[in-house]
Amino acid sequence: MQFDAVYYEPDSLSYTLGKQLKAQFASLPWIPVENHNSIRELQEKDNTEFGRMKRHLIIGVRKTHRYVENHKVSDYLVPYTSSGCTAMCLYCYLVCHYNKCAYLRLFVNREQMLDRLIRKGRSSGTPLTFEIGSNSDLILENTLTGNLIYTISRFAEEDTGKLTFPTKFHMVDSLLGLPHRGKVIFRMSVNPQPLIRRIELGTSDLPKRIQAVNRMCEAGYPCGLLIAPVMLVEGWKALYTELLEQLRAGLTEKMQKQMFLEIILMTYSFVHRAINSAAFPQAPDLYDARLMTGRGRGKYGYTPAARAEAEEFLRTEIKRILGDVPILYIS
Repeated sequence: MQFDAVYYEPDSLSYTLGKQLKAQFASLPWIPVENHNSIRELQEKDNTEFGRMKRHLIIGVRKTHRYVENHKVSDYLVPYTSSGCTAMCLYCYLVCHYNKCAYLRLFVNREQMLDRLIRKGRSSGTPLTFEIGSNSDLILENTLTGNLIYTISRFAEEDTGKLTFPTKFHMVDSLLGLPHRGKVIFRMSVNPQPLIRRIELGTSDLPKRIQAVNRMCEAGYPCGLLIAPVMLVEGWKALYTELLEQLRAGLTEKMQKQMFLEIILMTYSFVHRAINSAAFPQAPDLYDARLMTGRGRGKYGYTPAARAEAEEFLRTEIKRILGDVPILYIS
């Protein structure tokens, strides 16, 4: 990853990770800000600057630690060591929250965040699973911070509970030898390679993702796949059938025997359309008036009929191609 400048909260430099990052990126301009959530000079930039804004790195202290109940793969969604991303997926849900300021923010108070998570787990009467990757891609972040190495190694010492996170990246080498004790559920997001190339800009190609999840499975991590988000573009049925066939051919026998699937249909928004049309004028428009309807303020989702057709098709093709792999949910 190449960055043009670092915007930072001065207090972040009092933390071990903050000092590490200061040395790591010493050659870049460091620009102090009062609040990582409110950088006026970036907020006021035009939507055409979206791609260039992704080349800014933001460093701060996470102050919000509100856990959100979740009833899918985890019990709680946990704000953790980063938000935003350097990739530019044209549907990215973080754009709904941060608008064009969906750049990568690193939070240096990882000890405080993990301490709190561990206390929450210890106080529960039953083992809990914590989703720590809902605001960013931790595999990507780990290449800069080593935060997953720190987190997995320390959490593995706990007697109860699990962690989980999804990714669209393949850089897992540093995690393979960690003493994770099976307490970290690794989930790889997959999509047809033509859609990765055109829509999931700046992420790892499908073959690299398949290889990465195979390696994590071989290293003993519980592993699953997210087919997400499913995009009902022209020719989508052929694209997703091809994807499933590539998974059957590329995933190891061990992975296919123990994996689970999550399936999420795409949600789009007015904000996405405004940014994408300005920043990526040659990119495909993911809004389809024939198949989409309003779904919350400024958001679009597929109609009930389109969703039902997609769910029936995917369940049938998954059964035919991958067999009885568990599908945890389709949303």
